Amino acid sequence: MRTPTTFEQTRAPLPVRLLNRLGRPFVNRKYSANELIDLAKQRSGRDDFGGGEFFEPLSRLLESCYREARLNVVGKLALRADVVRTLCNRLALVQDRQSHSDIATQEIRAPVFIVGLPRSGTTLLHILLATDPENRAPLTWEVMTPSPPTNKDRHRRIAQAQKNLAKLRWLAPTFHHVHAMGAELPQECVSLMSPTYLSDQFDTMFNVPTYRAWFLQQDLRPAYEFHRRFLQHLQHRHRATRWVLKAPAHMFAARTLLSIYPDARFIQTHRDPIDALASVSSLIAILRRVFSEHVDLAQIGRDAVDYWTEALTNFLRERDRLAPERVIDISYSDIRRDAIAAVRRIYEHFGWPFSLEIEQRMRGVLAEQSQNENGNHRYHPSQFGLDSRERFAAYCERFGLAERENVVAAFVSNAER
Repeated sequence: MRTPTTFEQTRAPLPVRLLNRLGRPFVNRKYSANELIDLAKQRSGRDDFGGGEFFEPLSRLLESCYREARLNVVGKLALRADVVRTLCNRLALVQDRQSHSDIATQEIRAPVFIVGLPRSGTTLLHILLATDPENRAPLTWEVMTPSPPTNKDRHRRIAQAQKNLAKLRWLAPTFHHVHAMGAELPQECVSLMSPTYLSDQFDTMFNVPTYRAWFLQQDLRPAYEFHRRFLQHLQHRHRATRWVLKAPAHMFAARTLLSIYPDARFIQTHRDPIDALASVSSLIAILRRVFSEHVDLAQIGRDAVDYWTEALTNFLRERDRLAPERVIDISYSDIRRDAIAAVRRIYEHFGWPFSLEIEQRMRGVLAEQSQNENGNHRYHPSQFGLDSRERFAAYCERFGLAERENVVAAFVSNAER
């Protein structure tokens, strides 16, 4: 008898199912961008968004969500709450920048970006590198509540982030098997760009094909300019020798990223593309099921192949123009086999000192991650129609990725993330 996949095991708690069924007549309002903007102004007591370039992306996102995403009650409530929270954060960031003149003078020098196919060890590398005091990563709590740009109310803000993450754990009981969550863990860059509403974070949460098609054709420079301003804001609170950042989606807009960060360095992780895309497709399906009862697995798989094929092509074209010392390749299998050895290679490549104290910190984090792992992420490529590596042939040949084994299902641990 086949073991159920994690997606098949994903089911909301009974109170949530009842809310989604009984609350439909009462939660059916569709909000416009102007209405949510006014609500954010009222809630925050501020009115300066620092420019209106976000208005069209937000409007398109809302239209696509209400017309295509088939949101349940939880989805509608979450959409409204997330948009208002993000708008309030944007208002706070603008006011803080005006109140603290030295934020704008913060220099972001030679940031390091962890990229690669999703589910290829990027998150674990990010977590490990963030344990080094010389490295600075955006932390979940400070991205959720970035204002004020100081340590004021730090413990309260961390506690609030923990509560928010606990809500997600309750809504999606299997999600923590798939992705590491923690208020004081590093956060992915897509959250730093979400206040522009030019972020693939929304496409991950909701089925929004019209917004997605429009988003993929946009110049993402406003999103990366905002990303830099967000880093300056966080650096005002706490600085270190270097920023270590992470988002597989950076590969899609590599040229734009380099126009904002011309001295950027990259760690690119590599994994068999079918295994990686099956895993990220499972993650997307599990997350979307929180917000909708209608999840099209085949569509998620097709979209993943299209997007990541183009992302790899874009990134490899740009990285081939960079000096070799600015990029290092790390395989997923090496991360799973010996994560500390993989990290040591990164330090040697970039000429960073790797002390016994840093190694012990990282080993402690690995042990903690292992203890917190409450289960395995189960998925199968056939769920998502992923049965051919043909479109990734050149990538696989270049980086020596062997033919994948024909397995019934994949059972993976925190190293995947």
